Amino acid sequence: MDILHQDQQPAVQGPAETFSGQVQINGLFTAPSPAEISTGTVTFEAGARTHWHTHPLGQLLIVTDGEGWIQIEGEARQDIRTGDMVWIEPHKNHWHGAQADKSMTHIAIQQSEDGSPVAWGEAVTNTDYAPELSQ
Repeated sequence: MDILHQDQQPAVQGPAETFSGQVQINGLFTAPSPAEISTGTVTFEAGARTHWHTHPLGQLLIVTDGEGWIQIEGEARQDIRTGDMVWIEPHKNHWHGAQADKSMTHIAIQQSEDGSPVAWGEAVTNTDYAPELSQ
């Protein structure tokens, strides 16, 4: 058994190659082989979001604070808030993040396939993120 205390978990900024805006990732944990699960707590400041991406085996998000948005490519953007759990099916291109004027924190849980839990794509445009603000 391994216990990783919160003060042992590094906090890192979400890289600009995969996030837009201010994003902090805490407590990223990757289980030792043969398990292929990883988790992290991600805090998005208002207006911050992921780039478009997919997960080979799906992803579970548990919103622990605030209000955010999530969108599957080709579908309407959805509101998410504290207490919500979201399952994203494997290979569904999507993004998630904070609302324009509110922060949001979630726990992300995903499994790897062939050594990778995610395939990153393009940045989410302001029009895709908040079409009502782009008019």
